[in-house]
Amino acid sequence: MLKPLGDRIVLRVKKEEEKSVGGIVLTTSAKEKPSTAEVVAVGEGRHTHHGKVIEPGVKVSDVVVFEKFAGTEIKDGSEEFLIVREDDILAIVE
Repeated sequence: MLKPLGDRIVLRVKKEEEKSVGGIVLTTSAKEKPSTAEVVAVGEGRHTHHGKVIEPGVKVSDVVVFEKFAGTEIKDGSEEFLIVREDDILAIVE
């Protein structure tokens, strides 16, 4: 499993439907990148200039909305993950 460093967060991106509302199959280029994901792992937090650690506002198993083109895609075994900074997360879905 991946262990993120600092204020980084590992996300499992939710798979989106490959059809539009009308049932039309979308080509790869027409699909938008999904922007919701489940938090899989959380780093220890951001370090201030004075050495204090600010804990992330999300926790494992939270479902979050993140910026559309944020992060780095990583493949671990057969699973694909996205590593983002906490600043790239816009909201927690409740």
